[in-house]
Amino acid sequence: MASSGAKKVRSKEKPGKSPAVLPTLTPSERVDLLRKMVLIRRFEQKAAQAFMQAKIKGFCHLYIGQEAVAVGSISTLNPTDAVITAYRDHGHALARGMSSRECMAELFGKITGCSRGKGGSMHFFNKEKHFHGGHGIVGGQTPLAAGIAFAQKYKGTGEVTVCYLGDGAVNQGAFHESLNLAALWKLPVIYVIENNEYAMGTHQSRSSAGYPLVKRADGYDMAGITANGNDVDDVREKMWDAVQLARTESLTSLVEVKTYRYRGHSMSDPGNYRTKEEIAERKKESEPISFFKERLYKEKALTEKEYEEIERVAVAEAEDSIAFAESSPEPEVATVFEDIFAPEDQIRSFVRRLEVNHGCDHDAGGAQPGVE
Repeated sequence: MASSGAKKVRSKEKPGKSPAVLPTLTPSERVDLLRKMVLIRRFEQKAAQAFMQAKIKGFCHLYIGQEAVAVGSISTLNPTDAVITAYRDHGHALARGMSSRECMAELFGKITGCSRGKGGSMHFFNKEKHFHGGHGIVGGQTPLAAGIAFAQKYKGTGEVTVCYLGDGAVNQGAFHESLNLAALWKLPVIYVIENNEYAMGTHQSRSSAGYPLVKRADGYDMAGITANGNDVDDVREKMWDAVQLARTESLTSLVEVKTYRYRGHSMSDPGNYRTKEEIAERKKESEPISFFKERLYKEKALTEKEYEEIERVAVAEAEDSIAFAESSPEPEVATVFEDIFAPEDQIRSFVRRLEVNHGCDHDAGGAQPGVE
């Protein structure tokens, strides 16, 4: 039966292990969680402005309103754990420690972007941060997460994988195939449903049978956990249970985090399927940044003046990322043929055709010679 808590875990000595009990954060560490949430909010607002100015092309899915989910859950991970998500990926990337500059440059399609300007909004990636995307196909990241977790278990690294998806993806076949294999093979992966109530413009009551969505864990005999996505502390607590199950028992969990997005599904979404009053009421009830800020005030961990400084720094960083993106160069035309094959699998005849047709020397540009 899916429940709000996970089964008790046993401590085991493994590489990549973490404490058996959720570590208590210092006041400064708690303020740092707020700082990350504010940065995500201001980054996304600047991205929205740039999109409206036609500086960002293609799709652009904002994370405004859901900041506590990424910040809270990723704060429970080790640096070498894997993170993979869907197309609403800006917040996760920033929470994982990717720079505002590389993220904004990617939105602008510049060569200095985290995916060299080739991915745009939906395809952020950073190997060093173990951030595996950013995926545009609904539910397409779920089997990839199972594969990453399989490799972690096979190699005995003691690491875990966290895979985020929206509530609209839970009805995709690939999602259920992934849960089945993950549970069957006991893979150290946590699937996190960011339930913002709307699958694009369709409310979950009209798209998903069987509520709450976490009940889908029952069919695969895995732990089902629910969390309040407007409360970063609750997200941390519930995610910690899931992470420990994965790390110490190599067991899969399904976590449903109740959240709400304040903007449209994407920047092209007029949002006619819900009222302004609904959005205003949700902000009044449980706006995640204000909620946590007030808690820190009560804990005497933060003053109003200190919060003003957090806001100032976040706005400055977001503005700096815009300036960096605008001043960065566009990718050279020849780079469209790069990053197609892994270096060890590069096809020499393909590279040669590129050199002949486009007048570029790819051996000099870093492409690796391979088989004919």
